[in-house]
Amino acid sequence: MATDVSHSNQSRPGSGGGESTATVLVALGANFLIAVAKGIAAVITGSASMAAETAHSVADTVNEVFLLTALRTSARPADREHPLGYGRARYFWALIAAGSIFVTGALYSAYEGVEALTSESHEIESPVVSYVVLGVAFLLEGTSLLKGLKQTRGEARENRQTFRQFLRTSDDPTATTVVFEDSAALIGLLLAAAGTVLHEVTGSGVWDGIASLCIALLLAAIAVRLGRSNMRLLTDVQADPRLVRSVLVQLGDEPEVEAVVDILSVQLGADQVLVCARLDVVDSLSSGDLERAMVRIGRRVRERFTDVAEVFLEPVPRDDAEVRARVRGRYGDELADRMVNEAVDGLPDRPPT
Repeated sequence: MATDVSHSNQSRPGSGGGESTATVLVALGANFLIAVAKGIAAVITGSASMAAETAHSVADTVNEVFLLTALRTSARPADREHPLGYGRARYFWALIAAGSIFVTGALYSAYEGVEALTSESHEIESPVVSYVVLGVAFLLEGTSLLKGLKQTRGEARENRQTFRQFLRTSDDPTATTVVFEDSAALIGLLLAAAGTVLHEVTGSGVWDGIASLCIALLLAAIAVRLGRSNMRLLTDVQADPRLVRSVLVQLGDEPEVEAVVDILSVQLGADQVLVCARLDVVDSLSSGDLERAMVRIGRRVRERFTDVAEVFLEPVPRDDAEVRARVRGRYGDELADRMVNEAVDGLPDRPPT
């Protein structure tokens, strides 16, 4: 039997944006204070790596504003223009945040690094200021990261996934973005500190420039990682395969259903899934019985799997040639046959694409 992934949205740590909002607010406050401190230190010391870290923190601060906008917008109820809700707005703003990391952080850090490497004279004044600011920033960023890790680990346990699996497949980009941002921030602080120390030891400004370029590469990698994740969620990605399998079992167990001919799912937003299924129903049902059965089955699916926001059911014969051809084209012969025969045990974790 497939894993039961039914749960209540109210019981999930990130549901409704409550804990996600708190996580983002903590990150916003920390990044704003850090950006101010780094900017002052960059002016005093003339350090290229500190200037790069200032841009890094400014980008992170702007990103938290984008993520707060994402949480607020995606929570709006469905209306005439958006009958399936605003769930994907969260993915759009998270994608904008990833672009901000690249433009504001990575490109400016690269500029500072190239400037430091190509200038004839590059000195760092009062390096102690840099060390103090970097140390305080490390504590603040670490606090923000611990908050993000607490939420994401809790959600991973709720979803019965490892932490790494959750980061890779989560449908909520807000907390995972904070985790990636803060992890990159801590690494960036270490790089800036290393560049300053090596500059002091060797007397060469090359190390400060190299540290800036490393920070630029780090930010570019994080931006690409977050961008790809949100692009996946924006392009009609299917729901968690475990949820799809469990819904398939639920539909097949209904007394009016002889076979599940086809099932489609689309991730509409965080904890919002659209399910469409074609069912071969008992031939003896009258039209009235069929209508009531479709309503009852859809209600049961939504009640058991609270991530399912909408259910659309269509009665079709299992031997309809056109329908079978479309199902086979989407899933392949083996999985299509298993679906019809309700042989859900042993289905792969992810249907072939």
